[in-house]
Amino acid sequence: MGRASWDWRVPFGASGGEIIRLPGPDAKLHNFKSLLGGAFTGMAALAALTGCAVIPKSSPPGPINTSPPPVSTAANASLAGVTRGPSVGALGLGRTDAGEALSGFIESCPQLLRRDDGSGLAYGADWRPACEAAIGWPVSDAPRFFQTHFETARIGDGSAFATGYFEPEIAGSRTRRSASDVPVYAMPDDLVRAWPADVPAAERTGRAPLGRYDANGNFELYPDRAAIEDGALEGRVPVIAYAADPVEFFFLQIQGSGRLRTPQGEVIRIGYAGQNGRGYTGIGGVMRERGLLGDGPGQYAGSMQGIMAYIRENPRDGADLMRLNKSWIFFRELTGDGPLGALGVPVRRESSVAADPAFVPLGAPVWLDMDRGEADGLWIAQDTGGAIKGANRFDTFWGAGEDARRIAGGMSARGTALLFLPKGTVERLNSGQ
Repeated sequence: MGRASWDWRVPFGASGGEIIRLPGPDAKLHNFKSLLGGAFTGMAALAALTGCAVIPKSSPPGPINTSPPPVSTAANASLAGVTRGPSVGALGLGRTDAGEALSGFIESCPQLLRRDDGSGLAYGADWRPACEAAIGWPVSDAPRFFQTHFETARIGDGSAFATGYFEPEIAGSRTRRSASDVPVYAMPDDLVRAWPADVPAAERTGRAPLGRYDANGNFELYPDRAAIEDGALEGRVPVIAYAADPVEFFFLQIQGSGRLRTPQGEVIRIGYAGQNGRGYTGIGGVMRERGLLGDGPGQYAGSMQGIMAYIRENPRDGADLMRLNKSWIFFRELTGDGPLGALGVPVRRESSVAADPAFVPLGAPVWLDMDRGEADGLWIAQDTGGAIKGANRFDTFWGAGEDARRIAGGMSARGTALLFLPKGTVERLNSGQ
């Protein structure tokens, strides 16, 4: 969810599917991150208004610019313009950075090879030589892998904006322990897409809305956040677990996934399964319109921490504010390696980035050179997000834990981006082939 795009982020659509891997040293590559000292603690969630505990007022984040650049008017990367960037060797790839990216690239290859590429940049077959070579490539020599198989490309003018997201961990339990506990609902059996009877046939274009059929067989919209909080689904929808704090669970829903830690020490990892079909409202935007966020007297910082602090200090108004977001997220319990990004593979701390698939083929490496040093380096595009739209717009993933929350919560970086493409791609695109 974290970085300062609190008002826009909606959960990523990782609807599941098995993790598909090419044959190769998966386990060794996974362990490589830990051996190199990376905080390989967890997989992703979505970034935005998230928090795992009460945010101490004594250490608020510094002021950040929360406004992204205008979204590109071009429909995809090929129409935005593609120019050759510097050679991969000139970027000075580090072994650790490149090794982590190689691990992520290998996991992404099965999907990269078979997905339809909306960016207009490359075909699945274009990636095959690099994917096949990656399987047995020594991790210790990862920089040479990228130098051998890739060239860099600048999309549009290359000006980039990056935010951050992380995986929250909040208190929870398998059974309800108090009246304030919030049910973590699984996908309802009665949630369907259909057209209300009063919508004329001529107007039934695009996807039908989500809703359910009532006892009389009439299609109606699914209950919104307020109705669900008031018990509209109680006894009708399976419950995975219970969250101990409604505020923390609200932010976890915006992230799209996270962890529940029980009093017995069990960690229940949950991931996005679906949504009630109601519109998403970013409460950060509402708070700005009301003059609650800013640098003035009595205002709160325009960050995740500031938004949560307001809700904690103004519980009644904060509860009403959260209910303005009518969207409700349903979850599924995850076992194994953790939450999955939109590509269908686990996202990795300091290695996975969300991007707009109209401008970046999911699975492709991305080089960032930003005014926030933490965001610099090589990433693999493995996720998407409702706020992550346009050329050179990215959302960096920071794992789980307090440092992840701190970094993601304050991440708002500007700089330049280069996309790694199979060698020969830029010349082909510019020759019109």
